[in-house]
Amino acid sequence: MAEKIKALIREYQEGKLSRREFMRQAILATGSLAAANSLIGSLLPSSAVAAQVAPNDPEILTHNVQYDGKAGPVFAYLARPVKAGKYPAVIVVHENAGLNDHIRDVARRFVKEGYVALAPDYLSRQGGTPKANPKGGGLSKIRELVPWQNVAEDTQASVQYLRVLPDVRGDRVGMVGFCWGGEVTFATATQLPSLRAAVVYYGRSPEPLDRVQNIKTPIMAHYGEKDTVAGVNKGIPDTEAAMKKHNKTYDYKIYPGAQHAFNNDTNSQRYNASAAREAWGRTQEFFKKHLKG
Repeated sequence: MAEKIKALIREYQEGKLSRREFMRQAILATGSLAAANSLIGSLLPSSAVAAQVAPNDPEILTHNVQYDGKAGPVFAYLARPVKAGKYPAVIVVHENAGLNDHIRDVARRFVKEGYVALAPDYLSRQGGTPKANPKGGGLSKIRELVPWQNVAEDTQASVQYLRVLPDVRGDRVGMVGFCWGGEVTFATATQLPSLRAAVVYYGRSPEPLDRVQNIKTPIMAHYGEKDTVAGVNKGIPDTEAAMKKHNKTYDYKIYPGAQHAFNNDTNSQRYNASAAREAWGRTQEFFKKHLKG
């Protein structure tokens, strides 16, 4: 079995297999996602397999950038198409672990869909993710570490940075966030009327809920049925009622059997390929309508 996996890894590294096909065949060979991840991890560092879109993809330009924020520089990862043109843009907001390779990969996936993607590091004021979170795990106190005012200011700086890039359609900026980033995205929609579309992955709703009356942008949200993170699923009914009360677009789905962080394919305990695939497809249709239309 190990030889089979080694052969698959070799084909993946040579570009003969997509990330999705690589994982499909690995699961078939081992019998389960957990077994596949365990064997792959013993044969190859996880970061080498985790990316769905390689950092050196010939169709993508990537840059570690920084731009002026209200309290100093904001660090970010910028990914853009090589092909010249004017593209809508998506701000990709990280989970509570900070800006990591998984979120960089998500940004590159958006480029493949025809967007310029910017992933800000909301730990910039703490010196950046590598300094603020050297162990790389989730930061349980991220709301204390990064208060909302800092988030709002750095998000505004990110939008302004994107809008002046020569290959960005400045009037077509959307936002997507995961976990804590989903919470940030939903809250940002209550304060940034120029945002054209927002997608929330398993994030808390704005508090207090009457803030949703200020939303000018359509919202899509993805939730896992088995999500046990405090305040996420429990708030869905009241959020739906508040959005309906104020005539706001709130297109959400709860994915059967999926846990919190089901989109994170670097987390073998929570990743749900079926839910992630469907949510990604729905996200692309949503952004296509509101950012490309």
